[in-house]
Amino acid sequence: MIIPNIRDEKEVKKGLTLKEHSASVGISHRVLDILCLFATGLFSYWLRFSHIDLNIAYKNVLLLGVIIGATLLSIFGGYRAWRGSSFTSEIQCVVSATFGTFLLLVLSAFATQTSELYSRVWVATWLGSSTCFIIGYRLILRQSLGALRAKGLNIRSIIIIGDGLLAQQVAERLEQHPEMGLVVQGIVSTHEEINSITTHEGNLIPYLGNLKDLEVIAKKHKTDQVWIALPINEAERMEQVQAALCNSSIVIRMVPDIFGFRLLNHSVTEVAGLPVINLSTSHMLEGKNRFLKSLEDKVLSFLILVCISPILLALAVAIKLTSKGPILFKQYRTGANGQDFKVYKFRSMVVHNEEHGKVTQAKKGDSRITPIGAFMRKTSLDELPQFINVLQGRMSIVGPRPHALAHNEHYKTIVESYMRRHMVKPGITGWAQVNGLRGETETIDKMESRVEYDLYYIENWSIWFDLRIIFLTVLKGFIHKNAI
Repeated sequence: MIIPNIRDEKEVKKGLTLKEHSASVGISHRVLDILCLFATGLFSYWLRFSHIDLNIAYKNVLLLGVIIGATLLSIFGGYRAWRGSSFTSEIQCVVSATFGTFLLLVLSAFATQTSELYSRVWVATWLGSSTCFIIGYRLILRQSLGALRAKGLNIRSIIIIGDGLLAQQVAERLEQHPEMGLVVQGIVSTHEEINSITTHEGNLIPYLGNLKDLEVIAKKHKTDQVWIALPINEAERMEQVQAALCNSSIVIRMVPDIFGFRLLNHSVTEVAGLPVINLSTSHMLEGKNRFLKSLEDKVLSFLILVCISPILLALAVAIKLTSKGPILFKQYRTGANGQDFKVYKFRSMVVHNEEHGKVTQAKKGDSRITPIGAFMRKTSLDELPQFINVLQGRMSIVGPRPHALAHNEHYKTIVESYMRRHMVKPGITGWAQVNGLRGETETIDKMESRVEYDLYYIENWSIWFDLRIIFLTVLKGFIHKNAI
């Protein structure tokens, strides 16, 4: 959304009345989140028991859930300014917080041996309804603020520093999202004078002056933010911008020209007091997300191991009675950060020796596979002992599947970005597997596709994404035509 240099004075004042809204919106979010958590807890109880006369045990859990939920929403950034952020990222924040709340409630119930006192239906209903209600009201609030901003209310006025294509791209991107309320007033050139820049929408972004006049220009146009859209090698120009605005409260932002790189969740962090741009990282490696991912793995793997223990015992007996050799097959695989670990599987082949440094992938009709082994591999039951690896902290329930060490050595020089999949813990199931990329990878194309799915998962990780993959695995992942 582009506006002229001089706006109507009444419109400027009208917009400024709502300018400093972040604190009020943050407080509103906190109050509404607490009300949603409390109200949905009571509502879920009424659905389950047809009354809301809670006993002391349920009251304690309700209060604890509200406190934990509000705390996790704050920790996960639920009350930061969301202007300019996608609604998907806000949904991920809410889902992570609510799911983490109920994981902690389940964990505390097991630790205190009080799980039998509470209805599982009530807990599940509370989880679903609270998540939906919080996301719902936030969507309404976001759309309401977006409508106000599109009409010129609650806006931030922006000046872009730059001359080239990057400055034009920044202006066009902001123009395409008027709901963000980020209004480009014009361009300040760093080199020669220009008349204007024309966007793809046909709008003209006026030239406001040269960099040496930036302080005067910013005051004249009541600028809130200055965005620097310069190549990284223009360090001297960036220093001039900071020097010109050192006595003002204007927010200075830089849009680094790094769009030519293949990035993996790039972000900015601070190391030893130095600002560092991460060109390759993952959301799940951040402190709060690492904790939530670990909590998810520990709680779910423990519950799953308890539930499947009879199956594990039956398969162990069947393997021992039908072929000679150990029950478990142990093989070194590459884990997070390139650290090797022993992965556990039920032995599905007869005991045999491989040539040193060589691993022969199983193929359809492979004579080495035992009868019970063929059944386990077809149904993925041979993977069940890997929940022990998850409980040990060496694997995750969801993540890139670990490959044999020999396969890593072979593919890392052939498939682009192959080793980036080892930035995170390997998983029992993954995004590639639920999309049909299981079993033997007999062609380079198949391995490239698997890596693409793995990198997509790493870049787009969230608790919600994990739950989706787990659901799809249960729905269609146990038996698959590619399983051997």
